[in-house]
Amino acid sequence: MTNHQVDLTIIGSGPGGYRAAVLAALRGQKVAIVESATWGGTCLNRGCVPKKDWHETAKWIEQSRHYAQRGVVGPDLTGDMTLAWEHQHQVVNTVRSSYVDYLKRLGVQLLDGLGSFQDPRTIVVRGQDGETQQIQTSYSIIATGSTPVLPRGIQTVPGKVLTSDMLYDDAAPAGKRVILIGGGVIGTEFAYIFRQLGKEVQWLVNSPSLSHTQYSPQAKDTLKAALHTLDIQAQEHFRVSRIDQDAQGVSVFAEDGRQVQGDWVLLATGRQAFTQGLDLENTAVQLDEQGFVETDAYLETAEPGIFALGDVVGPIMNANQAMSDAQIIVHNLLSEEKTARNPAWVPELVYSAVELARIGLDEDTAEDEGFEPAVGFAAFETSPRALGQDDTAGFVRLLADMDSGELLGGEIVGRDAGELIHLLANSGNRQEALRRIAETRVNHPSRAEELVNATETLAARWGLEAQIFGAGEPEED
Repeated sequence: MTNHQVDLTIIGSGPGGYRAAVLAALRGQKVAIVESATWGGTCLNRGCVPKKDWHETAKWIEQSRHYAQRGVVGPDLTGDMTLAWEHQHQVVNTVRSSYVDYLKRLGVQLLDGLGSFQDPRTIVVRGQDGETQQIQTSYSIIATGSTPVLPRGIQTVPGKVLTSDMLYDDAAPAGKRVILIGGGVIGTEFAYIFRQLGKEVQWLVNSPSLSHTQYSPQAKDTLKAALHTLDIQAQEHFRVSRIDQDAQGVSVFAEDGRQVQGDWVLLATGRQAFTQGLDLENTAVQLDEQGFVETDAYLETAEPGIFALGDVVGPIMNANQAMSDAQIIVHNLLSEEKTARNPAWVPELVYSAVELARIGLDEDTAEDEGFEPAVGFAAFETSPRALGQDDTAGFVRLLADMDSGELLGGEIVGRDAGELIHLLANSGNRQEALRRIAETRVNHPSRAEELVNATETLAARWGLEAQIFGAGEPEED
């Protein structure tokens, strides 16, 4: 048995685990990271990285509708999902190679195998070849991510009934008719991507798309209109009862008797924390009723020295949150001043027919916390940059406190929203955030200008000039 002595051990190599390993190694810690499957976790191999690659392809195809009027002439472009799969696969392999190489250059020990707790300070790693390694560690981070949730009574069938994990592992099955089940972020993104890649999509949802998110009605309506323009609409109140296979393909039945037929099914019905095989009973780590690892505000579990991050902690389950959690844990391990987790101030994104990005509080939450929210708004429909891109859908929407001018939250809908949201993501003094935006020197024409315009509109409409511009009443002689 090989033995290792380290400062920090991370179980799971997704974006949170990777980020924690890098940050700790850069600050002089001896780090080991354990992975039982594919290095990079779900985000890199079966989630945000390949999906954004596909979204870029989908946007190119959609934008080609405007080519002729811009003077770009030639045959129409169409999507090929097989070639798109190959492209994302190449991107993922390139990123994974760079990722592993960087960890090695930092001196991080990469251990292949299933990691489990023998006791709170001892982790055993069992490789697929039967080799066992043991780690003595001062601290540990559980970063084991999540797995797909299936509807009750439904099982996956290779080539016929898939999860998104299977789609990226094995490529898309043959057949043009796709039945997509699920109205969350993943389903909303795939409805657009599949349609642009040449599939006939039948989109089945129980609740309206994104109904469980904090995006504003204006944001959801903008996305719905963009999807409708592309002939993408969901069948709502479709609660799946069973899925059958027959000579015609796959049939999905609803509890109310409706039936939809296609060539294959993609299940986008949520994810659940993955903690199997960790032997947590050998520690004081506890799981809640939903299976998430319980932590305090600083992401430490009931077992001192063992932390957890990302999907395994929930309820926000995305790579952005996992990476933020990693920063918090490493900071708290190595600094006297502690930082608490605040999921509201981690960007949330949807990459679909339009991009949706939000951060901070919405109006209801702001009022619940005792604020009086004021709204600043600027639409892209008059933006010179958006007009020049033939892509004017969307807006910037900012929330500020009526009394103090403090930035309470923000929402950006439209092209490049995923990049622009970072202008609102600074976790520093939010009392000064809108003043900083108002004083920003911007490129013209640019979409970023609309953040400045929304801030100026907010100040003028709600009498917040003093708080935002620093303009008070003139002093008397």
